[in-house]
Amino acid sequence: MTTNASSLRKKRYAVVGTGGRAVMFLDPIVSNYADTSELVGICDINPVRLAFHRNRLSSKFGVSEVPAYQAGEFDKMLAREKPDVVIVCTVDALHDEYIVRALDAGCDVITEKPLTTDQFKCGRIFEAVRRTGKSVRVTFNMRWMPGATKIKELLESGVIGSVKNVLLEYTLDTNHGADYFRRWHSEKSKSGGLLVHKSTHHFDLVNWWLDAIPDTVFAFGNLAFYGRENALSRGLGSLTGYNRYTGEAPDSDPFKLDLQGNDSLKCLYLDAEKEDGYIRDRNVFRDGIDIEDSLSVLVRYRSGALLTYMLTAFSPTEGFRVTLNGDAGRIIFTTHFRSHIIRGEAGDASLNDKEISQSITVQPLFEPAYAVAIPEVAGSHGGGDPLLQEQIFGPGKTRDSMNRDAGHEQGAASAAIGFAANESIRLGTPLKISDLVCLRPESVALSALC
Repeated sequence: MTTNASSLRKKRYAVVGTGGRAVMFLDPIVSNYADTSELVGICDINPVRLAFHRNRLSSKFGVSEVPAYQAGEFDKMLAREKPDVVIVCTVDALHDEYIVRALDAGCDVITEKPLTTDQFKCGRIFEAVRRTGKSVRVTFNMRWMPGATKIKELLESGVIGSVKNVLLEYTLDTNHGADYFRRWHSEKSKSGGLLVHKSTHHFDLVNWWLDAIPDTVFAFGNLAFYGRENALSRGLGSLTGYNRYTGEAPDSDPFKLDLQGNDSLKCLYLDAEKEDGYIRDRNVFRDGIDIEDSLSVLVRYRSGALLTYMLTAFSPTEGFRVTLNGDAGRIIFTTHFRSHIIRGEAGDASLNDKEISQSITVQPLFEPAYAVAIPEVAGSHGGGDPLLQEQIFGPGKTRDSMNRDAGHEQGAASAAIGFAANESIRLGTPLKISDLVCLRPESVALSALC
């Protein structure tokens, strides 16, 4: 029997955290999926950002008077607006707080990656899921990129047999990569560092492709390019003489980000500074950066498969190369992106994030190599975002046949590699994930990994 979408009760959504990434969720709720979805509240620490999104939703989509709440009113929003689902887009280190409070209020949760920033916060989330019986979904949009999905299909077909090792190199260019060092992501207490905030995407892809549980992690990492000392060592002292870019840096500085030059960045951040003091355009060559920009990680899975992973945040090019070696051959997957800076405008990401090129090559043992076509899908993140949005907000959806949906367990499995890698860098030793997540009795996250 076919269900008429118009006969269904609209699902009620509230969004907490209204920075640039929130448009990924706000816009489809009020546009493509307005027949089945309703935006009943937005919440943020900063009233200027709240006003920006209310005005944008009104002028662009004709949606007026969206209820807006400041961060201290989050529980009030849940009680008054009674959302079915809370979408969490806050600073990473606060994900657990809003996830747990939403679960305890009887809401399901959708959260931006990463699930959270350390194993103890992860434990709080797992305990809340058990206590409430509600669900948490992590939006790993890279799973939904057509190329990544094609890799999953090829592996499941057995074309290269059983995967024994994976080599994944990801490069962020000096537009996108530098942007992590201008903003809150450059503080490990807020983001968990790039191994948690960014690499959780990549670790999740490998976990999903292999359908395997990570076991042991060994990592090295350095702040090798950004930061004051590195600039001085390369004779770039002239780029260190100001704390921020807008209004201070000369146009000759290749890392300059002018918040005055984009209406969305100006409204979301520059105009909002007076409320919370957050500076969006800090100098990437300043003191105080405590995350790494050059990282190398080894992972052994319970299946025996190995992952060798590298991340560079100061490359001339943006993209990744993955080689999967099986006992019947290998697959090479290469993608180059145009990098982008999230500006709070869905259209910007859709244009600037489009691939320049991508390819898949299968090299069977004892047979000629051949190319595999990748379907072309319009939209940001290589077409992954609109497919993910459809799966989240579309009417009558069932679980995806490719298992691209990711719950809190999958979110924890990828984040745990980052947690362990951070600890490995700090201690200089390999770590078993089961030891890390079971450090304390209350650290019940990833109990399946213990």
